[in-house]
Amino acid sequence: MDFDLTEEQRAFADTARDFAQAELAPHAAHWDAEGIFPREAIGKAGELGFCGLYAPEHAGGLALPRLDATLVFEEMAAVDPSTTAFITIHNMATWMLGTWATPAVRDHWGPLLARGEKLASYCLTEPGAGSDAASLKTRAERIGDGYAIHGAKAFISGAGSTDVLVLMARTGAPDSGAGGISAFAVPADAPGIHYGKKEEKMGWNSQPTRTISFDGVRIPADHLLGREGEGFKIAMKGLDGGRINIATCSVGAAQGALGHAQRYMQERKQFGKPLAGFQALQFKLADMATELVAARQMVRLAAARLDAGARDASTYCAMAKRFATDVGFTVCNEALQLHGGYGYIREYPLERLLRDARVHQILEGTNEIMRVIIARRMLDGDAPEAIR
Repeated sequence: MDFDLTEEQRAFADTARDFAQAELAPHAAHWDAEGIFPREAIGKAGELGFCGLYAPEHAGGLALPRLDATLVFEEMAAVDPSTTAFITIHNMATWMLGTWATPAVRDHWGPLLARGEKLASYCLTEPGAGSDAASLKTRAERIGDGYAIHGAKAFISGAGSTDVLVLMARTGAPDSGAGGISAFAVPADAPGIHYGKKEEKMGWNSQPTRTISFDGVRIPADHLLGREGEGFKIAMKGLDGGRINIATCSVGAAQGALGHAQRYMQERKQFGKPLAGFQALQFKLADMATELVAARQMVRLAAARLDAGARDASTYCAMAKRFATDVGFTVCNEALQLHGGYGYIREYPLERLLRDARVHQILEGTNEIMRVIIARRMLDGDAPEAIR
């Protein structure tokens, strides 16, 4: 078992770190304070391949393993978790479209999305369907040679500023559950689409979040992803990778916070000596580092399981998301505490890292739902030996 990165993996990580320092670090606080969606910077990420990291090559992507993608996302999230998290969502939507779209739709949208010239939003959650996604009510009715979409989505990242929506809608009967859901690629400017107000959020301020309503939105039949009734399966496959992505953003945020805390402890003096000289604070830093390394390895294990197509990949993804997002928030919080009052003011990045990391425990399935997913598998007879 080799835990060392390959030269190629290190090159990707180094490139991402350099990009983050040059294109994200100088502006992240301003984007957060002013609520600016940095399309230009995201486009520059696309020029490096970071907007289609694991999308198929035939759709314009790099087709990298999920493990390699985590290395890129972690480096960027250490500087700007909010912008990086949007890029991960875009990557997920780009992969879904590139994998299941018809050739015509894939060939049009895939390269544009992979290059970051166009951006995508993922539309699953509804006002009345969050954790219980299988109960969604947005409907796609087959009419002639296309579909008419009616309904609404909520908490959609990038909404109003993206170009295509990867949408889950019901094509079966109202009581058809998960089996009645289909997936679609919907142009974001199609007639009948209306965007709600930009939500005022605790964090993630460099990406807009809005509701989207669909009033008889017409799309051609070839905008269906996969086959009718496969939408929920497609959505869950997307979320396996999405959970790794968000977990990675938490690891990155925590790594950034840990670095700031370590430097501050060596610079700040109290009672005549640096904070680094106090054993209680040394122990706190040690625990932060230990938990962070454990979270990183959990994420990489889950990514490796997903890359291998392992039977229990979804369970590992849920474990990684639950563990890493909890640890990430805790490490950011402890780093802020080590900064004292300075950690609470915006001159330092700790409060932004903390605010951005908090939502990771909620989205892509709350951490309570992650426990449900894990527990269901662990109650199977072979689970104690299979999940190790």
